[in-house]
This record gives sequence, structure tokens and C-alpha cells, in this order.
Amino acid sequence: MINRLSKIVLIMEYDGTHYHGFQLQADLPTIQGETEKALCKLTGERIRVMAASRTDAGVHARGQVISFKAMPSLSLSVFITGLNYYLPGDIVVKAAHRGDDSFNVRRDALSREYNYYILNSLTRSPIRNGFSYRVAGHLNIGAMNQACQSLIGEHDFASFITCLGVDIRSTVRSVYRAEIEKDGELVVFNIAANSFLPHQVRNTAGALIKVGREKMTVDEFYSMVEDKKPGLAGPTAPACGLCLMGVNYPRSFGEEVQ
Repeated sequence: MINRLSKIVLIMEYDGTHYHGFQLQADLPTIQGETEKALCKLTGERIRVMAASRTDAGVHARGQVISFKAMPSLSLSVFITGLNYYLPGDIVVKAAHRGDDSFNVRRDALSREYNYYILNSLTRSPIRNGFSYRVAGHLNIGAMNQACQSLIGEHDFASFITCLGVDIRSTVRSVYRAEIEKDGELVVFNIAANSFLPHQVRNTAGALIKVGREKMTVDEFYSMVEDKKPGLAGPTAPACGLCLMGVNYPRSFGEEVQ
């Protein structure tokens, strides 16, 4: 009797500081590389994983979703405890599910949600260092939120990429939420969309910071959205402030262990 491979879906959290993004790269540390090494140690098999969002170098995640196929002999709890034993301390599996064979972690996602964290302070913060971008001086939060309104809906976001890559078929995306909240010294830009272009969130954050510092007007931000010319938005905000908060799907995966 042939054992059928089982689709496993993991929710992962990681500090991306010391990694060259999620996607596998030769001779460079990546989240995918560390995950696949841990899977090999746990199962004795070479297993390729797929992620819902291929985070860039230095970007963090609280709710990355990955999937892979494996022999059904291991329980979900073993995937959690076993992988966390082999993974480095800055990467962790938070939950595990068994998914349908047809489930595609990337294509089936309804939306991805990111936070960009800005430390609005004259002094650095050892606690928030590495997880936020410090901006000294006053930020006009009201103006930043006004600018955010131009992002909501389906738009051509060509202005928010640095250049057009060969693998970018379309620069049209649907943004469902874009807003700024301030809690003390911490300013959080939250954005949710069906998917994002390379560096789109960081370029958006950089442009919004210019609005907040009153070096760009809200009208100029709106015009930038309408112009649809690569390289207009920015400057690109540092990766340390960006975190993938979660990925939303039309239904639950099924059996789950946390």
C-alpha cells in the first residue's frame, strides 16, 4: 500500500534581521532555507516549502503561512515541537494544520496584511531597535491618514515600485485597508491588499513619512498615485520596520494544532 502525501500548512513567526528574505538563495541565510533544513532533520526527506508572501531581506513576520507535502506518519504536534527544536531561535512555528490537496498557500490567499512601525522619537529605543524605523520630529498623522485614502481600492500602483521587473505582469492591486495609528511614540502604518508589488509597502511608508514631515502635500501624494510612473514613491523605508501580520483565506484549513 502506498502512503499518500499529506498537505501541511504552518503559521510561522520570525525576526528577519539576519536573513536575506524568505526565498531560498544560494550561500545566503534565508527563512525558507532554515525551514527546509529543519524539515530534513525532522523527516529525513528533502522537502520544498511554499510561502504566502516572500518577505524581503530584513523583514519580519508574525503570521507567515507556508505549506508543503509530507508523509502522513507525523502528527501536527510533532511538526510544531520537532521543527521548533531544529529551527534557530529567531524562527518559530506557531500553529500547524492539515490542508486539502488542492490548497495553494499563495494563490488561494484573499489578502495579506502588513504593519510598518515608525518610532517617532528624538532618542533611540534599545527595545524597539531592529523592529521599527526611528523618525525624529513632528509627524502630521492627520495628513498621513488623508494620503492613505488615495490607496484604498483597485489602482495601478506602478509609482510604488522602484523599477519594472521581468516577472511583474501587472502593477494593478486592490488595497482593502490603509491607515495610520499613533500610540505614544509608536506610529503604525497598517495596510491590507490582495497582494503587493516588490517594495510597495516600504516605498509607500517612505512617501507617507514625507507627508507626515510636511515635505510632500496630500495633493502631491494623490498625484503620485495617479501618475503611475515607477520610482516616484519613496524613499524606500528600511526593512526593519516592516512586519507581515497575517494572511487571510476564504475558509479554515481544517485540523489544527497550536
